[in-house]
Amino acid sequence: MTTNETAYVPAPVQRISLPEQAAGFYRAMIDLDRAARAGIESALAELVKIHASAINGCAFCLDMHTTDARKGGEQEHRLATLPAWREAPWYTARERAALALTEAVTLVTQGHVPDAVYDEAAKHFDQQELAQLIALIIAINSWNRIAITSRMSPAPKQA
Repeated sequence: MTTNETAYVPAPVQRISLPEQAAGFYRAMIDLDRAARAGIESALAELVKIHASAINGCAFCLDMHTTDARKGGEQEHRLATLPAWREAPWYTARERAALALTEAVTLVTQGHVPDAVYDEAAKHFDQQELAQLIALIIAINSWNRIAITSRMSPAPKQA
């Protein structure tokens, strides 16, 4: 192999298939996910899912949701700078509030959800939207834990 070639590491072996071994639970998660997305615009939903998945280190979900975001027309520079959203000028106040809430809920053991973060989100989302946003954040965190625990791996990509 020359220094210009890329050698990928093999994907980890999946530990367990929840769709097969816990089919009722898995179907309920799909229904939960569908219900959680209701009322949240798809572009924002993908940003939230990508951000939570990055915080949690879930490669499977990162791959899925960045792919979905691109298909939905999301701009590459916004995806590339999402981990540094506070420093990037192209996120709206509404998106920033959602991303801050995503961090607080995802990292709930590190200070719970501060009032300032919740209050800022409440300025940009009405009560129903805010409830749906919280549901969406909880759902993606659940999916991250399923994928990480069972070692779901993104599909190999062609070079």
